[in-house]
Amino acid sequence: MRSDALAIFRAGLDAVDAEKAVKSLLKIEKDRLWIGRESQELKASSRVFVVGAGKASAAMARAVEESIGSVITAGLIQTKYGHGLPLSQIEIREAGHPVPDRAGVEGTEKILALLDEASEDDAVFCLLSGGGSALLVSPAEGLTLEDKQETTRVLLESGATIHEINAVRKHISGVKGGRLAHRVFPATLISLILSDVIGDDLDSIASGPTVPDGTTFDDCLVVLDKYGIRSKVPRAVLERLRKGSRGEVEETPKQGDRIFERSRNVIVASNIQAVEAARAKAERLGYHPLVLSSMIEGETREVARVHAAIAKEVRKSDLPAAKPACILSGGETTVTIRGRGQGGRNQEFVLAAAIDLEGWENILVLSAGTDGTDGPTDAAGAVADGRTVQRARDEGLDARSYLRENDSYHFFEPLDDLIITGPTLTNVMDLRIILVC
Repeated sequence: MRSDALAIFRAGLDAVDAEKAVKSLLKIEKDRLWIGRESQELKASSRVFVVGAGKASAAMARAVEESIGSVITAGLIQTKYGHGLPLSQIEIREAGHPVPDRAGVEGTEKILALLDEASEDDAVFCLLSGGGSALLVSPAEGLTLEDKQETTRVLLESGATIHEINAVRKHISGVKGGRLAHRVFPATLISLILSDVIGDDLDSIASGPTVPDGTTFDDCLVVLDKYGIRSKVPRAVLERLRKGSRGEVEETPKQGDRIFERSRNVIVASNIQAVEAARAKAERLGYHPLVLSSMIEGETREVARVHAAIAKEVRKSDLPAAKPACILSGGETTVTIRGRGQGGRNQEFVLAAAIDLEGWENILVLSAGTDGTDGPTDAAGAVADGRTVQRARDEGLDARSYLRENDSYHFFEPLDDLIITGPTLTNVMDLRIILVC
């Protein structure tokens, strides 16, 4: 069952390979640049710039080089440490994620300087993927990198959703929330986007630097109040949000702004593609697949309990799928940090599910991030079954104590139940696989 689950996960990853996805879209024919079924005229005077940010952006940039390298004038991509690739025309820089660092600020400054060279006849490709929010860093006027770092940390630990976190990020940034598009205009802007957010909302992926922003300063204050963190964010950040709410700071660009008239946004891969590919692989392996949703969100432990309950029902009564079954879901849950341990939402999901499934035979749970990273760890996720909690107990490990401390990494590490893939160079949220035989 473990071998099957890993094969199903790998099939999901292969379906959202960032490089393949971009390559399938781009080509040059005479004086036209094709993006899917649409084309862009390239005048003799036209220049093509390539910029971007995200954990999959280097792989996307390599695909752009290989597809249309003959027309690229210059480019700069910013990705997470350890996710870079050697390219010949596009510069790759690495920076901090999930908390932005000084390298991120410096790289973003270079990207903006490059964009300042673009004129009306030029085209700018912007390659965005998950992680872009932390990697495209330009603090708004009056704020420092340290202000952004602390705000990001507070939001991540609060249990806020990625949509809520990004709403705040956009309003304390000089590039997010459509402001990058403002910098590119009047050049043509073509954004190729690998979705890592629920529902593929363009204004949330990488905090929407190239699209109209649907959130406001008021929304940001609501997020701070919802999680009780007004007093925890830096004073300068709170003051900026308050001023924006009073109309004293200009809002992010909204729908209808002329800066978006020459802008196109193309989603090249998303979570549902990974889920569908996993479903097809499970079927080929002889399982009856059941797809719950590619839009699962909520508190990780509660989501895990629901998945475990469904697995038990399948085991007991062959409902809502007959054995052997493969229950699949995608999306991105959140973890409210209560302890001092180390882990991530996927490892915590598997630990919480393992506790609920203790003693149940022939049920296996796997949950992993498609980017190969789960929280601040080197693991993508973990795998467990009905014997995991007892195996841990035999080793002197109490599952509930580790869950209380948010220390799933150190629970699974001695059991050899971590899934470690290294950087996958893609990122479409998480994939959860439960096998029931």
